[in-house]
Amino acid sequence: MVVMSKPAMEHHCAATTLFPEIPLIDLSKPDSKNLIVKACEEFGFFKLINHGVPTEFITRLESEAIKFFSLPLSEKEKAGPVDPFGYGNKKIGSNGDVGWVEYILLTTSNEANYQKFSAIFGEAAEKFRYAINQSQTKTLHILYLFDFRCVFCSFAVNDYVSAVKKMAYEILEMLADGLKIQPRNVFSKLLMDEESDSAFRLNHYPPCPELNQETNGMNLIGFGEHTDPQIISVLRSNNISGLQISLKDGNWISIPPDQNSFFINVGDSLQVMTNGRFNSVRHRVMANGSKSRLSMIYFGGPPLSEKIAPLPSLMKGEDSLYKEFTWYEYKKSAYKSRLADNRLGVFEKIVAS
Repeated sequence: MVVMSKPAMEHHCAATTLFPEIPLIDLSKPDSKNLIVKACEEFGFFKLINHGVPTEFITRLESEAIKFFSLPLSEKEKAGPVDPFGYGNKKIGSNGDVGWVEYILLTTSNEANYQKFSAIFGEAAEKFRYAINQSQTKTLHILYLFDFRCVFCSFAVNDYVSAVKKMAYEILEMLADGLKIQPRNVFSKLLMDEESDSAFRLNHYPPCPELNQETNGMNLIGFGEHTDPQIISVLRSNNISGLQISLKDGNWISIPPDQNSFFINVGDSLQVMTNGRFNSVRHRVMANGSKSRLSMIYFGGPPLSEKIAPLPSLMKGEDSLYKEFTWYEYKKSAYKSRLADNRLGVFEKIVAS
């Protein structure tokens, strides 16, 4: 866990605005594509309603996640450590970042999930693989531990992630429409690709009453400030506050929770593809002193071999702000850094004075 010093706490209190007005996009409205472009330019973040993801998919997965995170730590740790997928507790990455969080991170590749869990669960993993094959789907499953046996949840994750993926594709195609670029699947095709390096994460921020008593809950970091390296992130959480985003002026604003809506983050890769027109939003999560927060995040990433560079159709005579790189190169570089580092810095072009 990370606890700020008193000066940092005072700065945090002064620089944070509670419940600001953030971009609200109604996906059913005809002008939503232009509003999405504006939100990505000004905030790199927006709230989405009328998204089309069935409520039962959301509530069922939340219920399954609560069951998993309610298990004894010794049982949950059998699905860890994160290498690169699995269960993690407090440690975030391999570079010393920690937070008041536990999580399970999965790829959307069934085979990769199987290889991860087969080493842990042996015969039970074969049943897991059989269930995947029987489901005839290419989305993912979560493994739960009950009575020291591995049991996969009924298709709660599959249903949820399939619906969220579809929504992400639609958003990216609306972005292309709003930017007036062709083909309209220039972004979405990277997520639809069979080799797409996308991931799904469940974060649980348990309450910490003793810290709440000591600091009024103002300076307990659940997940430290960072940007997401991928193209787009789709976030949904329960009705507990904690998410904050940084504005362009450096001030932090708290995002009111809404368990029925989704929040969309622009990632580093999309910032590069738009040559900096869109803003990769810096964000963090403050843990709650008395209530448990649960969030679900789909990270839409391109194939590892995909070259990331500004789209020529958006340049209009401008110079590229970034060197061309593959997603593999950027991912490798990003995951060697600390959370708060400027991950794009090493790929920016230095303009001679």
